[in-house]
Amino acid sequence: MTKQKFKRVLVANRGEIAIRIFRACKELGIRTVAIYSNEDKTALFRTKADESYLIGKNKGPVEAYLSIDEIITLALKKGVDAIHPGYGFLAENSEFARKCEEAGIVFIGPHYPMIEKLGDKIQSKLVAKEAGVPTIPGIEKPITSEADAKEFADFCGYPVMIKASAGGGGRGMRIVHSEDSLIEAFHGAQNEAKKAFGIEDVFIEKYLEKPKHIEVQILGDQHGNIVHLFERDCSIQRRHQKVVEFTPAMSLTPEKRQQICEDAIKIAQAVFYSNAGTVEFLVDKRGNHYFIEMNPRIHRI
Repeated sequence: MTKQKFKRVLVANRGEIAIRIFRACKELGIRTVAIYSNEDKTALFRTKADESYLIGKNKGPVEAYLSIDEIITLALKKGVDAIHPGYGFLAENSEFARKCEEAGIVFIGPHYPMIEKLGDKIQSKLVAKEAGVPTIPGIEKPITSEADAKEFADFCGYPVMIKASAGGGGRGMRIVHSEDSLIEAFHGAQNEAKKAFGIEDVFIEKYLEKPKHIEVQILGDQHGNIVHLFERDCSIQRRHQKVVEFTPAMSLTPEKRQQICEDAIKIAQAVFYSNAGTVEFLVDKRGNHYFIEMNPRIHRI
């Protein structure tokens, strides 16, 4: 392995997320390139980069930051060495990571095969099952019709959770307590997922009421070494967004903590994971834990 020193990094994101990356790059002596939509032409984050360029001239404020080909074309034109996606938008888009690699640009994050397996919530559930890690009962393929949505909800019983298969941050998620609101929630989740991540695929799983939301931080290098940095409790949320995270998770027994951390390592080992990331679990009132997703999106410069 050889170390590569980046000279110019493009940040494919906006706002506070982009500012933090610009600051880190400046400390490392790396020149930064910002992109911005029409609506962000007076935004503060533009002023924190060495260069900034308009993208998605005729697109909406979200669609502009999902313009994969336009972003890569701009990066090549400006001599960018690497692209940092931040989180949200294209951070878990395997197509974007693949196209960066094909263009000879470093994608600062996991390699695209890992994102295909873990960035997509449906695929990550399959990985967990193969690794022998318990998952919440749910459909392991995209739901594309109202009939399929109703069939599963009737089978497992309400409440159910509709989730976008790509991305996170509470986008494309709906809790459904009865058949009356299922169809509206199904289409609403699809539309929100499409706007936020460029992919409208959603799936449905059983909704656990008032569980503990536990995340395990993991680190993996390119030599097959994977470790965990223990857990944190992320149960305090608003609109599916974490508000407070703390560690240690006081609701866990030592035995349950060890089980969850070991299961996080199993999932990472199953895909030969290299990078930083978080493996997320829910723990129900009976103390059973279930894998829900892995976020391979905590990046490094």
